[in-house]
Amino acid sequence: MLIVAMGCGNPRKERRTPETSFVGINHPLQESWAVTLAITESGIKRGVIEAGHGAEFKINTGSEHHLDRGIKVTLFDANGHTSTTITAEEAVIHDNQDIEAIGNVVITSGGTTVIKTGYAKRTAKDNMIRSDRFVTISKPAETVRGYGFESDQELKRYRIFRGSGEAFIKQ
Repeated sequence: MLIVAMGCGNPRKERRTPETSFVGINHPLQESWAVTLAITESGIKRGVIEAGHGAEFKINTGSEHHLDRGIKVTLFDANGHTSTTITAEEAVIHDNQDIEAIGNVVITSGGTTVIKTGYAKRTAKDNMIRSDRFVTISKPAETVRGYGFESDQELKRYRIFRGSGEAFIKQ
C-alpha cells in the first residue's frame, strides 16, 4: 500500500515569516563558511569583506554579523580601485555597515602606509577609520606610535593621539 500526501494551498495567502523566537541569546540565527560580503553605497560597490566563517546574531536594533578565521576588508575609492585593505583576526559588521576589526589589525594603503593596532573601526557615515588603542603608523621615512588615531579611508590624512615617533631626514 502506498500513501501519498500532498499539501495544497495558496502560497500567497500562507506565507509566513521565519520563527526565530526559539533562538537563545548568544546563538546565531545563521552561519556561513567562506564568506564574501559586499559594501555598497547607493547601489555602488564600495568594498568587499572576506572571512573564513561568519555568524549572524539578533540584537535589539537588528542584527550583527560576526566574522572570524581570517578577515580581509578591501575598500575602493570613487573610481572603483582598491584604496585600502584591512586584515584582522575577527570583525563585527553592523546593520549600518560600520565595521569593527579586532585582533592583529593591519591597515594598508597604496603599499606605503601601514597601520598596526589591536582594534579599529571604520564608520560608514563618514568613511573614517578610528582606534582608541595603541597604534603604529609606518611610512617609508617615518614611524609614529601612540594611543588612538583617526584617518580618512584612504589614509591620506590622519591624526594620532598621545603620539611619539621617528623620522629620517635626508641631508
